[in-house]
Amino acid sequence: MDHKTILKKLKLCIQLMELHNENPFKIRGYQSALISLERGDQDIMELSDAELTQINSVGKSIIEAIQSLKATETFPLLVQLLDKTPTGILEILQIKGLGPKKVKTLWEELGITSTHELMEACQSGKVAQIKGFGQKTQDTIIQNLEFKASNTGKWLYADIEDTLTQLVTLIQSFIGDAHLAVVGDFARKMEIISAAEFVIGSDQLSEVKALLKTQSLIEWDWKIASPTTWTGKLQDLDLDVIIHFCSMGDFSWKKLAFTASKAHLMSLVDDTETISQKLIKKDYDSEEDFFSKNQLQFIPAEMREGFGEVEQARENKIPELLRDDDLKGILHNHSTYSDGKHSLRQMAEHCKSLGYEYLGISDHSRTAFYAGGLEIEKVMKQHVEIEELNREMAPFKIFKGIESDILSDGSLDYPDDVLATFDFVVASVHSILNMDIKRATDRLLNAISNPYTTMLGHPTGRLLLRREGYPIDHKTIIDACALHNVVIEINANPWRLDLDWRWVRYAMDQGVKLSINPDAHEMDGYADMKYGVLVGRKGGLTKEMTLNALNGEEIGAYFAERKKVQSVKY
Repeated sequence: MDHKTILKKLKLCIQLMELHNENPFKIRGYQSALISLERGDQDIMELSDAELTQINSVGKSIIEAIQSLKATETFPLLVQLLDKTPTGILEILQIKGLGPKKVKTLWEELGITSTHELMEACQSGKVAQIKGFGQKTQDTIIQNLEFKASNTGKWLYADIEDTLTQLVTLIQSFIGDAHLAVVGDFARKMEIISAAEFVIGSDQLSEVKALLKTQSLIEWDWKIASPTTWTGKLQDLDLDVIIHFCSMGDFSWKKLAFTASKAHLMSLVDDTETISQKLIKKDYDSEEDFFSKNQLQFIPAEMREGFGEVEQARENKIPELLRDDDLKGILHNHSTYSDGKHSLRQMAEHCKSLGYEYLGISDHSRTAFYAGGLEIEKVMKQHVEIEELNREMAPFKIFKGIESDILSDGSLDYPDDVLATFDFVVASVHSILNMDIKRATDRLLNAISNPYTTMLGHPTGRLLLRREGYPIDHKTIIDACALHNVVIEINANPWRLDLDWRWVRYAMDQGVKLSINPDAHEMDGYADMKYGVLVGRKGGLTKEMTLNALNGEEIGAYFAERKKVQSVKY
C-alpha cells in the first residue's frame, strides 16, 4: 500500500457510492476529503491520525478508512460496495465518458454488466435509445471500447521499465554464460511496449532451454513454441514474452535483426540491397562492425525505425543525440498555486538539488477552474513569491510562466497586460477535444500566432492507452511555429510523450526548437524528464535544437528577447 493507491481506492469508493445512490452528503464529504488529500504535499502513509485531522475535510470516517487501508489494503465501506457490484461494472467505470450515473442507467435499464454486453448494446442501437444518451454518446462509447480493446496487453514504456530490467537479470541468472540481448520495442525505446522480446545465443541451447523450463515466472505457450522461438506471458501481468534462440555465431545478426523495425530492415543501404539483405551475409562481428563494413554511420538502436535514418547514415548525417545531462533547466511545472502537490518553494529547492540551473513554473490559468487555475490576483501573488525566492536562491532562477488554456477560438485566457507579465507562456488545449481536424488545427494556429505564446504545450492532448489525441495537421502546425518562432513541447509525462517522436525531425528541419518538459505536478515528476529525452532521441533531437539545453543566462536572454518582440508587435 502506498500514497497513490490509497487515493485510488478512495476515488473508487466515491464512484461506487454514486453508483449505488449512497447519501449525497456522505459522497460530498468523501470528495472534499479526497481533493484535500490530493493537494496535500505529504505522503499519507507517513501521516499520523493527529496529522490527518489537521487536513481540511478529513473527518473520522476518512481517517478510519485510511487506517484500515494501511493495515489491510481495503476498508469496510469499500468491501460492502464491491460485494454488491458486478466485476464487469468496475471495468465499465474505467471507460472514458461514462460516469457512475450513466453506468447505473445502463445497468438498470439494459442489464449491462460487462464491456462485451455494452458493445453489443451499442452495436444494436439500444444505448442511443436511452434518455440522456443518444447517437453521439453511443458512437463515442463504441470508439472508446474499440480503443481500449486495441490496447489490451500493451504497456507504457515507463510502467514496464523496471519489470523488464528485473526480468533481464532473472533470465541471465538462469542461462549462465549464454549471451542475452533485449530486442524489439523495448530495445528501440518505443513509447508503448506490446511484448518483452529477447535473443539468447548459445552453443548449448538444449541446456539453456532446460534451465529456462525450471522457472515459473513465465507461462509458456507450448502449442506455438518452435525450436527457435518460445512465446509466453509473464505471470500476473498481461504482457507477452518472446525469446528467440540462436547459436553463438548467429547472435550478432539476430540481435540486429530483431532489434530493428520492419521498415528499417527494408531500407536500402545502396542501389541493390536492404539492411535485411546485408544482415544475412553475417560478415561482421558486432553492431559497430556491421555499420562500418557497409559504409554507414552508426545508427543508435532507438532510431532504427525506417524514418530515413539509413539515408542519413549513408550521408554521415546522424546527429549527436540529446543526452539527459544536456538539459540545464526544467520548464512547465505546477505548484500548489493550482493543482500541484508541492509548494513553489519545494518545487524550486528540489529542482536546484537535482543540479538544474532554473525552474519554469507554469501553473494552470484561470479557465482551468477544475485544476485551481489562477485568477489574476493569484498570478500577482505568485510573482511576488517568485521574486523573493529568486533573491534568496540566486544564481538559481525561477522563471514566471503560465500554462494558458487555449480557448475554443484559439485565444488565450488572460488579457494582454497580464500575459505581458510572464517570462514565458505555454499555450495548451485542455477542453473541447472533439473538434474535427480543420477546427482543431485552426484553433492551434490562432494560439500560435498570438505574440505572447512562447511554447505550444502537448500539441495533441493525447493520453497513451487512455485516449487518442485530437486530430491536427502536424505539418501546418509546425510550419506556423517556425513562422512565429514558437517552441514546441515534448511533454515528458509517460502518458503523453507529445509531440510524438515521428514529428521531431520535421520540426528541426523547419528550425523549430523543442523543449523537454515534465509537466510535473509534484517533485517526483521531474524524474519523467528522461522519458522526454528518449522520445527526442528517437526523433533525432540534438542539444542545439532543445530550448532547455540553454543555460540559465542563455534562456534568460531568450525570454527577454521574446518579450521585446511582443512589445513591438503590440
